[in-house]
Amino acid sequence: MHRVSQPVTRYDAELHTLIRDMFATMEAADGVGLAAPQVGVDLALFVYDCPDEDRRRHIGVFCNPEITLPEGKDRQLDYVDEGCLSLPGAYMELARPDFATCSGQDAFGNDITVEGHGYFARCLQHETDHLNGTVFGDRLASRARKKLYAQHRDLASRYPADWPASPKLGTL
Repeated sequence: MHRVSQPVTRYDAELHTLIRDMFATMEAADGVGLAAPQVGVDLALFVYDCPDEDRRRHIGVFCNPEITLPEGKDRQLDYVDEGCLSLPGAYMELARPDFATCSGQDAFGNDITVEGHGYFARCLQHETDHLNGTVFGDRLASRARKKLYAQHRDLASRYPADWPASPKLGTL
């Protein structure tokens, strides 16, 4: 999870099967985004099914995403609890910009650009981070990071080693 993913270069049936499987895995895990490295695939690819600040649902795929964030006076931070399918059950408050623009390719190699606000902006940033070798806990101060990983350790026995590809073992 801490290395940069390989770019997607082939937009073929194999990629489309992976994307379908990732959507199914994300849904089964009750997630809003899932990056290929989270299911053991070294590709710069993520899927999402995420609401925005107005509760509009955004569904899509990004290959080779690049995120652009506001700077200066345009940069407004949201301080919200964030979680990750790679650290199931653990949440910690993390400040992220409330707006993000993500550019890359869709499942067929066509260039796309998507703007996100609120929770959807957080999702775009979080999943792009995964592809760049960053887990959201890496963005936390040392004390908060230790607390996050302690929460995860306390709940880890309820999740199989290949989570989120396999369902959790018990109820929380």
